[in-house]
Amino acid sequence: MGVSSSSPPEGVHVVIVGGGFGGTAAALQLKSRGLKFTLIDVRDAFHHNVAALRAAVTPGFARQTFIPYAETFGDSFVQGRVDRVDTERQVVVLQGGREVQYSHLVLSTGTAGPFPGKLGGEESYRGAVAAYENLVLQVQAAGSVLVVGGGSTGAEMAAEIKTRYPDKKVVLVHSRTELADPELQPSVRQQVKEVLLEKGVELVLGQKVTNLPELHLNVTHKDQRVRTDQDQVLTVDLVISCTGLRVNADAYRAHMAGSVAEGGALKVDAHLQVVGVSNVFAVGDCNDVAEPKTAYAAELHAAVAVANIANAAAGRPLTEYRPGNATLLLALGPDDGVGQFSGWRLPRFLVVLGKSRDLLLWKSWRELGQTRP
Repeated sequence: MGVSSSSPPEGVHVVIVGGGFGGTAAALQLKSRGLKFTLIDVRDAFHHNVAALRAAVTPGFARQTFIPYAETFGDSFVQGRVDRVDTERQVVVLQGGREVQYSHLVLSTGTAGPFPGKLGGEESYRGAVAAYENLVLQVQAAGSVLVVGGGSTGAEMAAEIKTRYPDKKVVLVHSRTELADPELQPSVRQQVKEVLLEKGVELVLGQKVTNLPELHLNVTHKDQRVRTDQDQVLTVDLVISCTGLRVNADAYRAHMAGSVAEGGALKVDAHLQVVGVSNVFAVGDCNDVAEPKTAYAAELHAAVAVANIANAAAGRPLTEYRPGNATLLLALGPDDGVGQFSGWRLPRFLVVLGKSRDLLLWKSWRELGQTRP
């Protein structure tokens, strides 16, 4: 009896480590293809962290940025922290000893960094919501706020605060003279600077904060003294750090040392297979594809990885992932934004419509099949 091409291949069980944009997109695609999978994440809800900075300044908003996994994925979701990946035995070992067997593995462990841009150790989304709501109170209590770091996260953070609370003094300190991602066109980076100045953000560029470890971050503490390497002293009530992203490599660094690039990302080939282990794929921020690390790119990676798992199981040739011209949209408050799409600079009003107003929250709630609160 011939097997119909639509029936899922036998023996496929994909394990996805990390439920960010890439991991969740992979799980949704595996679900729609009828392939067996297990999504593992340390938290109990998907964090739409594209909206994390607005959640730090807008009361009541944080709840909308967390979408519980179990309601969408049921028993295919496991909450746990991965201790290690054993590629010989093809198991993922969780802290506490539980083992999950896989035929194919998708690693989407993402990056870590300071709160509020990234979420720390909060394992329940209710605890995470409380952390954001607490930061809202700190921002409200502060007369002046200093943001450290003027990459895309720092620029967006400063804009969110100044838009919501125009009377507050907001200072952005950045070690370089240009803001936002180096992958953005110079004219778009210049626009970021113009928008922040229009909003009244004070820019201290080409200077590095030298006493960051001594400062109280995310807590309003009157008259904190922030020092720079140009001997400038800035006195503010609240300091928020938006620097120092690093790849979350703990799950795989030990067992897959030969496949890890400098900085902790996994080396991948054109099919997004981890170099040296053909049944392991890496998507999103934890692979070494040379392109801006965005939610948009992570979802594109997930589509290629899942297609290739299905292709490999069916004996078909694999598809390649080709990075295009950088697509990046920066929301600079709900009312402004800059960006480029496939190398073309976009008009600011289009970025507002496409991203800034709602930060694509509607998209995540719809894709996960749940009703936004």
